[in-house]
Amino acid sequence: MSEHTVVPQPASPPSAGSPATDGQEPLVKTTNLVKIYEDKDQVPVKALNGVDFQVAPGEFTAIAGPSGSGKTTLLNLIGGLDKPTSGTVVVAGQDLGALSRNALATFRLHNLGFIFQAYNLIPVLTAEENAEFNLLLQGVPPKERHERVLQEFEDLGISSELIHRRPNKLSGGQQQRVAVARALVSRPKLILADEPTANLDSKTGARLLDKMRDLNERTGITFLFSTHDPMVMERARRLVILRDGLITEDEVRG
Repeated sequence: MSEHTVVPQPASPPSAGSPATDGQEPLVKTTNLVKIYEDKDQVPVKALNGVDFQVAPGEFTAIAGPSGSGKTTLLNLIGGLDKPTSGTVVVAGQDLGALSRNALATFRLHNLGFIFQAYNLIPVLTAEENAEFNLLLQGVPPKERHERVLQEFEDLGISSELIHRRPNKLSGGQQQRVAVARALVSRPKLILADEPTANLDSKTGARLLDKMRDLNERTGITFLFSTHDPMVMERARRLVILRDGLITEDEVRG
């Protein structure tokens, strides 16, 4: 068998023994996922058109495709940031559609990390305070929060002179690295990253991706990327292609 195996996307949900899960209980499972955006006086837009998708624990997977293919929509639904028009999303054994708003927020806090293309940093907090925010909500003691954040900053090349700056005093690339530190520092089960290298130079982007892949290998944290970046696609162990709201290719790398 060749090193790269292309796995056609089946018409029905993959079985537990499919290449996507290799017999493991999936960490993520979507079934017949549909998302239609309907604005008043506008033609409805079907962003996802019945997506059946599974991610096994420990995967390092990239979702790629042209603009408007549904990549970010799929990530937002898996992260519980949006609700599907129909279909189900199950993450870590939990049907997200069955959770109340508060229960969903608690579930995200303890299980998911997010890296947004728009950073989503809190303007009134410093870089350090933004990075430790989830740890604060989890009740981690101040000294441990500080130490964990400083270690992440060092690993990501964020200098000590930046830790007390607010987001408006940071460059786009610096803000992105703070957002990445915030996602990594709490060591969630699943990190969802929407174009994580979009605002980084190639050297910094490569360093970031290598750190995330190393973390994936050492800790088993699952990474799911939405990307246009060839660097991300090259490093992914699985590459899923979305077109017009459907998975058209699913390549598992050896």
